Order: sequence, then C-alpha cells, then structure tokens
Amino acid sequence: MTTTDAPAPDFADRTDFEEADRGLLAPPPTATITAEDGRVVWNFGDTAFLDEDCPDTAHPNLWRQSQLCARAGLFEVTEGVYQVRGFDLSNMTLIEGRRGVVVVDPLVSAETAAAALALYRSQRGDRPVTGVIFTHSHIDHFGGVLGVIDASDDVPVVAPQGFMEHSVAENVYAGTAMLRRGMYYSGANLEPGPEGLVGMGLGFTASAGTPGLVPPTVEIRHTGQELTLDGVVFRFQMTPGTEAPSEMNFLLPQLRALCMAENATHNLHNILTLRGAVVRDARIWARYLGEAIELFGHDADVLFASHHWPTWGGDRIRSFLAEQRDLYAYLHDQTLRLLNQGCTGAEIAERIELPPALASAWHTRGYYGSVSHNVKAVYQRYMGWYDGNPASLWEHTPTETARRYVDCMGGLDAVLGKARTYLEEGDLRFAAQLLRHAVFAEPDSADARELLAQTFERLAHGAENATWRNCYLTGAQELRHGVKKTGLASGNMAAALSVEQLFDSLAVRVDGPRAWDHSLVLHWHLSDLGEMYRMTLHNGVLVHTRTTRPADGADLSLTLTKPQLLEVLAGKGLNGVYHAGDVEVLDTLLSVLDENDPDFAIVTP
Repeated sequence: MTTTDAPAPDFADRTDFEEADRGLLAPPPTATITAEDGRVVWNFGDTAFLDEDCPDTAHPNLWRQSQLCARAGLFEVTEGVYQVRGFDLSNMTLIEGRRGVVVVDPLVSAETAAAALALYRSQRGDRPVTGVIFTHSHIDHFGGVLGVIDASDDVPVVAPQGFMEHSVAENVYAGTAMLRRGMYYSGANLEPGPEGLVGMGLGFTASAGTPGLVPPTVEIRHTGQELTLDGVVFRFQMTPGTEAPSEMNFLLPQLRALCMAENATHNLHNILTLRGAVVRDARIWARYLGEAIELFGHDADVLFASHHWPTWGGDRIRSFLAEQRDLYAYLHDQTLRLLNQGCTGAEIAERIELPPALASAWHTRGYYGSVSHNVKAVYQRYMGWYDGNPASLWEHTPTETARRYVDCMGGLDAVLGKARTYLEEGDLRFAAQLLRHAVFAEPDSADARELLAQTFERLAHGAENATWRNCYLTGAQELRHGVKKTGLASGNMAAALSVEQLFDSLAVRVDGPRAWDHSLVLHWHLSDLGEMYRMTLHNGVLVHTRTTRPADGADLSLTLTKPQLLEVLAGKGLNGVYHAGDVEVLDTLLSVLDENDPDFAIVTP
C-alpha cells in the first residue's frame, strides 16, 4: 500500500547521493551529543540501520530519503559557506566573514547547536560568532541559539518581520497541543529501526535537548533589503505566508550562493503540518518561488536550504525552483478548480494526481507533506471545516458517534468481524475507520485496540510519507501501551517573550466557567522596562492594556522586574515584589488558570 499511485522516480539516478556527500570535511567527532546532566539528546548511531537494503516494513522511496538525510558532518557548500548536517532535524549554516562567522538557523536545541559550532571550529578555526540569522519562525531554526551565543552577547540577531509574533503563536499559545500532536508526526517515542522510526522526510528527527530563544535585534522588512554582517552582503526576499507565516530567503551576491530557507527543499512540504499550524498559502508560496527565480536565478551557482543538501549549477537551480513552484501551484489551482465544481476536500484528495514530470522528480515526492493532506489544507484555507452538507453541522462527538455506529452494526463483535474482513481484503483504510469507532465505543476492549494497532502498523509500513508512518506507528504504540510521556526539556522560551505575550499566554489558560463569578483589576508596573499594564478579569475573560495611568481603582498593584514577573506567573510568590492592595487577588487569578496537559490521548477517548 502506498499513499500515492504516482509514477516512481528513477532509482538508478544517484545525483542526490553524490550531492549529499559532496564537500564533506569532517564527520561527527563523537557517537552522541549529551546534555549537562548526561542525558543523550542526539545519537548518531540511531541511523546506522539505514545502511542496509530497504525491508518490507518501509516504503523504498522513504527509505532512500532517510538514507540521504542521515549523512552527518561538516560540509563545504562553497568557499566561505559551510553546513553542519545530520546533527538535528534541520541544518545549521555557517557563513564566514572578515573576523568571524555568521550562524544561520541554529538547530532545535542548545546542545546540538553547540556541538555543530564546535565541529566547524575544529576545522576552520576558533572564529567568534559575529551574527545570527533566523530564516523563519519555526523552533528547529532558532531553538538552539543559546548554544552559539549568550543572551547578553552584543551580536546582531536577524529575523524577518513578524518573527516574534509568529514564533510565540506556534510555540506558546497552542504549544501544548502542537507538542502532543508533534509527538505523533515526529515519531519521538518510536524506537529507531526498520519497524519503527526511519525518519521525518525533512531529517531523521528532532533533538531532545534544550530549546531557547533570543529576540531579534534586526528586522528584515522588505524584499531587496540588504544587510552587511561581518563584511558579507546579504540580499533578502520576504516570503510571508509560505512555509512559515514569517520567513525569508537570501542571496549572498559576493559568494553567488542562494539560501531558500525552508521554501524549496528536497520534498513536497506541508500546506498544513499534521502537528497543527496556521494553514499556509500555496498560491503565494508558488509566486514567491517564481519571484526567487527572477531575483536570484542568474546570480547563484549553488542553492542551499535549512534542510537537506545543496543543488549546484545555475541551470539545475532554476529547474529545481521551477519544479518546486509548479508543485505548489498545481495543488492550489487544481483544488480550487474542483472545489468550484462542488467537490469536498476529501473527494479532491482522491482525484488529484501530480503531472508525470513532477511525480517522477525525487525532490517533489511526499516524504513530509503529501498530496492528500495538502489538498485538504488548500480546501480548508478557502472553505473551512464545513463541507457544505447540513448533516455535518451538528455531529455528535467522536465517542457518541462511535457508540451509535457500533449499535447500528450489531455490536462490537460484529464490527470487529467486519473489520477483519476488510483487512483480509486489503482495505486497510476502511478497516481503520471501522476500528476507530470500535475503540471509541468500547475503549476497554483489548481485541478492538489490538486489531486497530495491527491495522495502523500495516498502513505505516506502506507509507511513503514519513509523518504518516510516524502517526500510524505512534497510534499503534498508544493503543498497546498507553500514552508515553513527552519527556522533552522545557527550554527557555518564556524569558524571550514580551510582557504582552506573557499575558496573552495566561489569557488562553483561563477556565472560563470557573472565572465567571470573579471580577478583578490588577496593575502591573515593570520597573526595569518602564512599562505599566492594567489587567482585568471579567466574564471569564482576561484582558490587559498597556497604560500610562496610575494604579487608581486596582484591587492589587505590583511593581516588579520582568524576571520577577516570570517567577510570579509561575506561582512562586511575591518575594521582593512591592505590592499594594489585596494579595489574594493574585491567588484568585492563578486559581482559575488551567494546567496544560502535554500527554492527552489521541487514538483513544
């Protein structure tokens, strides 16, 4: 079983392998990367099994992609441009300047980023970091920043306009739910190996170290904007709404090298990632890729990105970008064509096939995104969750729906019998749908759980898409063994948030019904920032407004520094905080906040 019936590319074409190995200067110097407490956050040996031939338990296209992503070490892209690959889900790029090195996209966690920088320095000398660039607002491109600089360093940190807003929206406001679903699509709790984790399509997996964030000091606002860092000229292209809400590409005109961030990598990317995100704009994504060809296509001899391996040669760069452009444009335009004929997202996903010229290119295959879920995302962007059928307006919850379906089909044993028949006939998709109802109707049934787990495993072993595979296998794992704890480091994100973002993150935790009967006013004076805020809790809604007015009428006023604010919001009391008024107001506020659950069930009710 595959997730697509498109024509296969040519396995005899070894160009990707040649380019993934090109320029290797040094392999990883150690077998593992560890945290200060000795915990292993990255194990290079986890990918050793990929040296073998593809087994029956993995799709051969995905196996090939994972072999390519497993290449690890320091690589020379072109003179003055280096990449550390295979140390995390993403690449870290290092661009040499007059006296130091500019770091681009410092991985997920501080530990892997520090190890990557150390490997670079072992080969190129102990150059200081003279600048940091975040190409976009996803954590695998900024999370390791504290492994290459300290928060107090006087180093320019460059990012596209809107970076802080969108990095917080993804990683804080909806962060708990995204993290939980991310455990599924990343396969974070799967054992590496032929029957478990074989990769994510973009890279092998994400490191398990400590993420952090340093706010940008330089904002890129428009296409064509130039910036010189350590003597190196960067010419930027703004690409908001593409792979991230805040993203940018750049050309190094002196070095004839083009960075495409995560807008053009060696796979079909996501219009909507399975972990959850704002739906991306496939139309504008294609437009920006076309613009990149016009702006930079004749001024670059090498193209590199924040994942995968580079592409060399002007003609090949232009061809690569054109095919990536056509990929997203085709999915967008054909989805719109069919939705305007009355088709729903699920129906369109079954009908759309890529043109043969695109389907047979290795770099357009769906190892990370898929034609199926990308088409549904395009539909969602334009039409929303409602498919137009009034029967969909007021459906029961999954559990209540499942109970009724199982009752209609004659009980659990009848449902399991039907499911086994569909399994024997090879219709794994409908077997999974039936068994989902069985598990939600009677979650204590070991037979239902085990049969659905077996179905998920078979679907996983045939999936070309890495994230589909990981979701299926993690679902099977949860059915058999229950929810595994996330076990990820909490990181140091909160310190980088603005006061407004910290208060916003509180507002989305207020348990409305519990807060209905409370009416509170707090005045916050951040003495180190020179900022004051008036906060009200009323009708179950927490609202804050920046103000210049004194604390008149507030139930409680507090004068404190931002570090003290973090302590107060964490429930650690008012030690050293000047306050006036009723201190129980703060206790009341904290008492109506929900604690987020990063380990909620997904395939069981």
